[in-house]
Amino acid sequence: MRRSWTRTGALTAVVLTALLLAGCTANGGGSSSPSEGGAPNVGVIEPGVRDETTGFAADGMTSEVKTSNRDVVTTGSVSITVPDPIKSAQSAVTLTEQAGGRVDSRNEMPATDNQAASATLRLRIPADALDHTLIELKALGTVNYVSLNATDVTQQTKDLDARITALQTSVDRLLSLMSAASDTTDLITIEDALSSRQADLESLISQRNLLADQIDYSTITLDLYEDGIVAPGAPGDFWSGVVAGWLALVNTVGAVVVALGVALPWIGAIVIVGLIVLLIVRLFTRRRNAA
Repeated sequence: MRRSWTRTGALTAVVLTALLLAGCTANGGGSSSPSEGGAPNVGVIEPGVRDETTGFAADGMTSEVKTSNRDVVTTGSVSITVPDPIKSAQSAVTLTEQAGGRVDSRNEMPATDNQAASATLRLRIPADALDHTLIELKALGTVNYVSLNATDVTQQTKDLDARITALQTSVDRLLSLMSAASDTTDLITIEDALSSRQADLESLISQRNLLADQIDYSTITLDLYEDGIVAPGAPGDFWSGVVAGWLALVNTVGAVVVALGVALPWIGAIVIVGLIVLLIVRLFTRRRNAA
């Protein structure tokens, strides 16, 4: 009996020691979810500006951003004015698929009597084909703006890889202990610990796969507008300002006239009701004075 208790105690001690070592190794790296904002923001690029930190060129290219020893997540938005947004949206989908990418979302609003046509697409473009694809997308029409953002996630990638390796080692060690255990209590303890470690391992692997997808495929939001939707710039000289002011005055007067036309029936009805009330009040006052 003493030998059985001794063997059980020794096996339990080995299990606890393995769990403590794996826990220290796995939890030392901290959280590294791809959605967290802990990674440094490398920069937002405006048209005509070159950022030496990110390597974005003035034309919105991503040259020199990604190197062999860096993991970079690139996101951005592109606005283009095109003759036919619906047709151009299909062209953008074709260009993205030809580059090996995919379309995560696509919203199209055909032209109506009250609004012009437009389309918005969320494109996932392979990072190594982003520059070439952006050039082809810009050729669809007139570029309004291009904004790109690169975030270095190298540290997050390394942290996730280290935690996955530590948890995988812990799982393998627990599997070995389970195969050697003969006591029911030890088996239950090991199974509980193994279940918890496997759940943590699967969660980390899922995070790592999501981060790898964000690294491999840049996310670009493409807005396609029909001519006339994008607001024109401010007047460039005196006479342009005079014309703009006159048009604004005409539009304002027209709006006031329309508003008066809409309000006129209501004003007439209010005047009639007011006269009736006034007449009733006068008749009541006369009767009371006569009495």
